[in-house]
Amino acid sequence: MTYAVAASAVAATTAPDSSGALIDRAHLTQMTLGDAALEREILSLFDRQSELLLERMRALPPAAVSTLAHTLKGSARGVGAWNVARAAEAVELADGTLAEFRAAIERLGVEIGATRALIAEMLRTH
Repeated sequence: MTYAVAASAVAATTAPDSSGALIDRAHLTQMTLGDAALEREILSLFDRQSELLLERMRALPPAAVSTLAHTLKGSARGVGAWNVARAAEAVELADGTLAEFRAAIERLGVEIGATRALIAEMLRTH
């Protein structure tokens, strides 16, 4: 089973953290089976992927963004970045005005920025 498949399976059955934490560390530990090296690798991959996907979403017209937002939502759920997942889902489902879409992208950017800052700290101290 690939990481993406395993992440989707667990994410679908795990309730989001309600503490407001940017990364649900218990969920991340569950996903990595407590393997600190794997946790670091997955966080690094998510960090790079979220930055890249956000850049692409900002450059594309709204009609072309849904698939990228869906991909990011799944990855965010896999690492327990519930705020990013919710913001990506809002972008994925945005079908209103251009202003609504841009606001959703902006919110996603804020959530990704905060989460990437936490990941950088986790990788420095972990």
